[in-house]
Amino acid sequence: METVYEFTLPKGYVDKEGNVHRKGHMRLATAGDEISATRDPRVLSNPSYLTIVVLSKVITDLEGVEVITATHIEKLFTADLAFLQDMYQRINDVEPPKITAVCPDCGKTFEVPLNFTEEG
Repeated sequence: METVYEFTLPKGYVDKEGNVHRKGHMRLATAGDEISATRDPRVLSNPSYLTIVVLSKVITDLEGVEVITATHIEKLFTADLAFLQDMYQRINDVEPPKITAVCPDCGKTFEVPLNFTEEG
């Protein structure tokens, strides 16, 4: 069973030196991740912050960033945040992540595994 998934952010995290970091890994969430996030003081004062805290727990690395924190997630572009939220939902679903595709030549519909990296 796959528990860690590679991803490439659409825009990328820009650090204080102006470097862009796009490639990383996200692991499957545990019940403990979600429970501990609900106890975080930032979440208690603002429930919308839950996504930020949970993502900071399950993103195991982002190229060139030593430790991922909620502050890093806060500084992502909205396109990247939406991408990571979608990825989180898909990989933590009961079924392996797949997407429905349509053959451009014959019009046949089929399912293919979803790849979160840009390399295909």
